Amino acid sequence: MSALYIDQRRNDTERFDSCQYVRVETSPNPTELDPCCPPLLVHALSEEEAGEISTLLKALADPARLRLVSLVASAPSGEVCACELAEPLGRSQATVSHHLSQLVKAGVLARTQRGKWAWFRLRPERLASLRAALALPAEALARA
Repeated sequence: MSALYIDQRRNDTERFDSCQYVRVETSPNPTELDPCCPPLLVHALSEEEAGEISTLLKALADPARLRLVSLVASAPSGEVCACELAEPLGRSQATVSHHLSQLVKAGVLARTQRGKWAWFRLRPERLASLRAALALPAEALARA
């Protein structure tokens, strides 16, 4: 199922720029992915499963880290040099490096060293596993 959404109530084609909309394919059923942990509502989490999910959630709980993930994910080339992230984030290079290392440690970003600078790219499989772990099973959706 594709998720191309255009507001049907809006008939003003003069202000509508079709170039700003992109076709986005939704992922397959989250339970079909190979998640780090089974979905939360299928059964009670083990201590190990809860620890893995909480580590990822802690890494993403900081607004600066969420912005960093967004900046890296939206990079045209799919990767960004650490030197390019301090200015848009409005933080010092040391602070940005700390946040980036926390995201790498949690498995959200992958890091590659190129000379003096580190380059970062998103690890979408890690975010997909979180999405799958937080997905509602079909039975819960049917009851809602």
